[in-house]
Amino acid sequence: MDDGTATDAPVAPADPPAGSAAGTVRAYYETLRDGEPLYPYFADSPATVKFGVGERLTGYEAVVAGLREQTRTTDDWQVDSECLVVEGQDCHAWFSDDVFMAWTDTEQRVRHEFDTRWSGTMERNTDTGDSDGTDAPAWLFTGMHVSTSVEGR
Repeated sequence: MDDGTATDAPVAPADPPAGSAAGTVRAYYETLRDGEPLYPYFADSPATVKFGVGERLTGYEAVVAGLREQTRTTDDWQVDSECLVVEGQDCHAWFSDDVFMAWTDTEQRVRHEFDTRWSGTMERNTDTGDSDGTDAPAWLFTGMHVSTSVEGR
């Protein structure tokens, strides 16, 4: 019976194969921890959407602007994945995870901590080389939803 626990689906390995959708999710987490730009992980499309704790960004340009502002105004990220599940077929993938997240707001000097739920959709990146010679992610997020749980629900 599916009760939503991590044993209901295979959890992605901590060190997934390079070029896999699970590898891209784990690389995104590491990039967030490192304070590096996150927008290269998103599909350049007006239909790309990112829901974060307290925000909705629709379209690639809004995602880029929102993530640049997040990187500018936050520091000291902790991102602890607890049960990443990733499935995919050919050029599309989907994922879910329970993630403990914490960061410091550098303008207000306030530490935020949340138990969050992540889910999203991805597409295989057909352009894996950037003009600056760096490698682009093998998969791109077309949708990402990060939310906090509400006690009692």
